[in-house]
Amino acid sequence: MAGNKTRFTDASGEACIASHTHGHQAADGHALMALFETLTGQPPTMVGPGIVGHGSYRYACESGRTGEAPLAGFASRGRELVIYLDCGEDDTPLPANLGKHRMDKSCLYFGQLTDLGVSALVQRVAGAMTRMQQR
Repeated sequence: MAGNKTRFTDASGEACIASHTHGHQAADGHALMALFETLTGQPPTMVGPGIVGHGSYRYACESGRTGEAPLAGFASRGRELVIYLDCGEDDTPLPANLGKHRMDKSCLYFGQLTDLGVSALVQRVAGAMTRMQQR
């Protein structure tokens, strides 16, 4: 079985933001780092070359694959930012006041942080973290 491609590293979240973001994304990246550090109580750590993560949890898939992932994480993906949420089955509806975004499985995509309702984002990320920690 192949190993996980995305692993925690000693690289800097600040360096990632500087090299992977442009314009408003840099300010949004710093705001997300501060928000996630508050939510998790953990400093930023890099996961792979482009994901800024906070905290960690162990997971096990039905296929037998196991690994470690951040409790809260984000990355810049072209013109969008993506926040990584709960990777398990989640029937929890997104808050109505979350704002302009799109969702794909466990990824929340948005153009800029001002597009989102921050209190709804905090609610969604905190809920995802709780579910991950319970598993």
